Amino acid sequence: MNNVDKFSNVLTAVRDFADRAHGVQIRRYSGERYIVHPIRVLETCSAYTQDITILCACLLHDVLEDTSVSEHEMRDFLLHHLSEEHVDRIIRLVVELTDIYTPERFPVLNRRMRKKREVARLAHISADAQLIKYADIIDNATNIFIHDPDFANVYLQEGKALLVKMSKGDSGLYTRALKTVSDCLELLESKEAI
Repeated sequence: MNNVDKFSNVLTAVRDFADRAHGVQIRRYSGERYIVHPIRVLETCSAYTQDITILCACLLHDVLEDTSVSEHEMRDFLLHHLSEEHVDRIIRLVVELTDIYTPERFPVLNRRMRKKREVARLAHISADAQLIKYADIIDNATNIFIHDPDFANVYLQEGKALLVKMSKGDSGLYTRALKTVSDCLELLESKEAI
């Protein structure tokens, strides 16, 4: 029995918690319920790791950034399902993945300046957090490419710049993320040439 099977009840509970946290939020570009994105990130990462803390962090990676749920509330929920050691690690991963350079916190910085600082920060996060970020980039790149080609070039260039600096995670998923971003950029260029 692998960890995904062993911890399937935990992953279901964490998924439901994340879904409740995101509430009525929808994916900006596709109109889907927000939870579909963390689920796809989990599915991508589960092909590269069976580590329950990483898989839980996949489902929770946007909760602190995009909802009113606090770190304390997340910790209390997780302690009902996992050991304190697991919970501490999940929280660390989610905090590492939570964008610091937001427009709300840094209103004087434009998007380019905020993203540049975020790239520098993400270059130093753990290899496990980078693994999750690769899956996040893959899902976002594909979603934005399909649903908002006008913004896609901006996002894909940012993703490419980030991946250049963020290479500590699983090499197979890193390569897949680079290929996804590169393929989407090539397709955009070919569309523009027509």
